[in-house]
Amino acid sequence: MKNLFLLITLFCIGSVFAQEKNCCSKKGKCTDETAGDERDCCTMSSTDEFASFAGDKEFMDLHPQPLPFTLTDGKGKMITFNTPDGKTGNAYEVKADKETNKYLLVFHEWYGLNDYIKKKSEDYQKDLGNINVIAIDLYDGKVAKDNEEAAKYIQSVETERAVNIIKGAIDYVESNAEIGTLGWCFGGGWSLQAGILLEDKGKATVMYYGMPEKDTTRLAKLKAPILGIFASQDTRITPEIVKKFEDDMKSLNKQITTKSYDAVHGFANPSNPKYDKEATEDARKITIKFLKENMKL
Repeated sequence: MKNLFLLITLFCIGSVFAQEKNCCSKKGKCTDETAGDERDCCTMSSTDEFASFAGDKEFMDLHPQPLPFTLTDGKGKMITFNTPDGKTGNAYEVKADKETNKYLLVFHEWYGLNDYIKKKSEDYQKDLGNINVIAIDLYDGKVAKDNEEAAKYIQSVETERAVNIIKGAIDYVESNAEIGTLGWCFGGGWSLQAGILLEDKGKATVMYYGMPEKDTTRLAKLKAPILGIFASQDTRITPEIVKKFEDDMKSLNKQITTKSYDAVHGFANPSNPKYDKEATEDARKITIKFLKENMKL
């Protein structure tokens, strides 16, 4: 009987601990820095939910280590800018040949702002034409050399700091700027969050297999049309999650276009063993068309 009582007691204590660990110890409402709204403290944000995948080996294996690559003779350069929290942020800026108030904010995937992302930024600037491209560093100078580091970095990103970096980049551009956003994976989710932060300044938002925002009060702040590129074989950002995102956007009378490919998460990354060249090229054409039309390039 004593053993049974001890077992029940341990079970109860463990249950309480698990609930506090999986939820939170706070009560009431918390301020959500991504939109300035209050939310239940036990509600995980979409960016935190994505970061929680990083410790899953199956998810890590979807992100093979990039092949060695060094960008040489790039058109862009690294810049620093002030952030509202009294610090500075980093980015790779590729300027247009002519003066323009059009900007594209690019958000890196989980390895960080490496030379692959810088090259992508160069390519988009060339393909889109008269636009400035700023690839934002959400890791504050850190670039992962392997999956273990990438998982550590993505989990260490604090929402408040990431928001301050994005706000700093927005303040860096001219006050009458018209801004689009684009990102992959981890950066896909942050591309959406940046679109929400931009409100009227936002003209187009593209997210490649990033976690959609599930809070409709935050989505209601979004002014820019959305292009979502997804993978039907994605085991984390599933077709069901994508469908819910579409339904939420439509219920708010927001513009959304999605394209799902019969591919895996990260299919547009050339380092992925399941890299889908055909899907990647098709998605790129759709992306360029979407950005040109909505940003009037």
